Amino acid sequence: MSKQLLIYQKLYDFVLWMYPLINRIPKSHRLVLGRHIEELCISLLVLVISANKVRGQERSALQIEISNKLDKLRILIRLSKDLRFISIRQYTYAAEKMNEIGKMLYGWMKSVR
Repeated sequence: MSKQLLIYQKLYDFVLWMYPLINRIPKSHRLVLGRHIEELCISLLVLVISANKVRGQERSALQIEISNKLDKLRILIRLSKDLRFISIRQYTYAAEKMNEIGKMLYGWMKSVR
């Protein structure tokens, strides 16, 4: 399995894990915070697929966009923890998974250059 598809699988599994957590965010915050988290998760999946299909500068640009969206997702999940919408244990798991995906992305970016 290629490294790019492994990133996709890790990200896909993470998104599956996130969805029940998003649904537990109080309704008054789910429409904004939950929706942003959901949109970032889905766009990350789509971007990884797109980046895997292209080469050169276009791939590099998409990989940078993936990295930026992953950073945004980290902040929103941290905010969810600080607002006590997710537990410390859930946040720790999410942070570990996002770090793992980030390391894989960094390796993918370095292997192309």
